[in-house]
Amino acid sequence: MGVFSNKIDREQLKPGDHIYSWRQAYIYAHHGIYVGDGMVTHFTRGAGQEIGTGTVLDRLLVSSSPAHDLDNPCPKCGDLSKNEGVISSCLDCFLYGGELYLFEYGVSAAFFLAKPRGGTCTLAASDPPEDVLRRASFLLEKGFGGYNIFKNNCEDFAIYCKTGLLVFTNLSVGRSGQAASYLAAASAVVSTPLRFMTTSMSGLAAVGYGMYCVSRLVSDIGVRRDVSKIPVETLVASHSVSEPEMTGNINEPEKTAEMPKDTAKND
Repeated sequence: MGVFSNKIDREQLKPGDHIYSWRQAYIYAHHGIYVGDGMVTHFTRGAGQEIGTGTVLDRLLVSSSPAHDLDNPCPKCGDLSKNEGVISSCLDCFLYGGELYLFEYGVSAAFFLAKPRGGTCTLAASDPPEDVLRRASFLLEKGFGGYNIFKNNCEDFAIYCKTGLLVFTNLSVGRSGQAASYLAAASAVVSTPLRFMTTSMSGLAAVGYGMYCVSRLVSDIGVRRDVSKIPVETLVASHSVSEPEMTGNINEPEKTAEMPKDTAKND
């Protein structure tokens, strides 16, 4: 791994790793938590739930949907086509023919900015694997709220499992580096001040890229000031992920709560 690629071999995987695989010609990546024994816990949009615009948004939603040949379901996972929310699948179904990549935590600002694409690393530190696996297991049982491509997507799920951090602002695009990078690119393109800062195309490109990098950095979960560490039990009890009605402090350790005796999955 390094600045140019986070690709890894399956033999390098460890339980608690945040992994991803690119979809739709590198337009979007699907993220999940490797839990061991060849299985991945990840957050999905139900197949067939595209928004019907015929735009890239539909492609992004398809990228996070369970995918497999309906006439030839996976012998290990069965038919995942109608599943949505937090699901468990084998690594092959998660990758869906794509390459395997490892999301990096605790990187430096220089390393972060050297990555041209968002959604591959963060300045935030990861919690120990046992905490990551506990959150993933709890959310597999209880759910992670409604899927939202900008504020509560598969990358948001994986980052929460790894860090326990939530964003507290109505203007948030969630924890997702992918969503932040898309909005940063759009902001750099349409920003009015660019017209007054340079008249050449090369200068415009340089200023635009600089704004893109700054926007990505300040949106990272490891830099933002509007984040708090929230126990997974509190998250589930709030019944809201994108705009939680609770308070917390990022410097406070996550409190461990007893797992509920009722293991029935909430709708």
